[in-house]
Amino acid sequence: MPDRLRGKNVNPDFSLVTYLSERKALVDSALEDNLSGGQNDPPVIFQAIRYSLLAGGKRIRPILCLAAAEVVGGKAEAVLPVACALEMIHTYSLIHDDLPAMDNDDFRRGRPTSHKVFGEDIAILAGDALLTEAFRLLTSRENMPGIPPERLLDVSCEIAEAAGHRGMVGGQVLDIRAEGEAVGLETLYAIHRRKTGALLRVSIRAGAILAGAGEEALAALSDYGGKIGLAFQIADDILNVEGDPLLLGKGTGSDAARGKVTFPALMGIDASRAQAAELVMDAIASLASFDDRAAQLRAIAQYILERRS
Repeated sequence: MPDRLRGKNVNPDFSLVTYLSERKALVDSALEDNLSGGQNDPPVIFQAIRYSLLAGGKRIRPILCLAAAEVVGGKAEAVLPVACALEMIHTYSLIHDDLPAMDNDDFRRGRPTSHKVFGEDIAILAGDALLTEAFRLLTSRENMPGIPPERLLDVSCEIAEAAGHRGMVGGQVLDIRAEGEAVGLETLYAIHRRKTGALLRVSIRAGAILAGAGEEALAALSDYGGKIGLAFQIADDILNVEGDPLLLGKGTGSDAARGKVTFPALMGIDASRAQAAELVMDAIASLASFDDRAAQLRAIAQYILERRS
């Protein structure tokens, strides 16, 4: 981590490793519970869903949702169904991204991708099932009895926008169309504000809205979410160039092989790393009004620069 970021506005008594481990365990348990009911017919789709959803992963999006709720005075457990829905949407997008018609990847999280195990047809349907299950969770009021229905409606709408053609799906389309083309930084930023940034940003907003955040707090958290979304993608692009495939659980160099437009390709590694660091600094500055209440969000922002997987 750059010296100018180390320790900046972070509570020295806060342990990010402990926090991420505890929150990941909470999310993993809730996801397992959601898939442990008797409605597992036909078995193959249930197996395919479990294969991808429970394959591990950092659970960054649901953890951001839980953290944002906590920052504004809410309880992580109260928004857990929405956090799980966000992870389902993220996992569905990975299953579809890995398909031969998209990125054609053979490995994800250290093991064969869904279509390699279950076939392309079941992989597509597993992604579809995860997306629809996510919105079942989002709209199941009995799962979140203490949250006003209008907040659930607002959050469901925002997540739909972030996941659909206005956000992640639209960004993926732009990314595909840009392969092999000469595009500039403005286009690259537009792609990743939607493809990666939209779901990360809405994860923060969802937790804050559900916990009753005021307008100023929500604006600050939204600014934070937008900046870490771009920083996360820059870090991903750098890892695809110089990351360790064993730590990543997938191959590297695929972006260049497909002619994808990336930050290192347009800016170089050093400038990309500096841009990510600047975005993280700005994201942390967005949290100034929260004092130590946002220790976890500041630490997560810095973690984005340090991660190796």
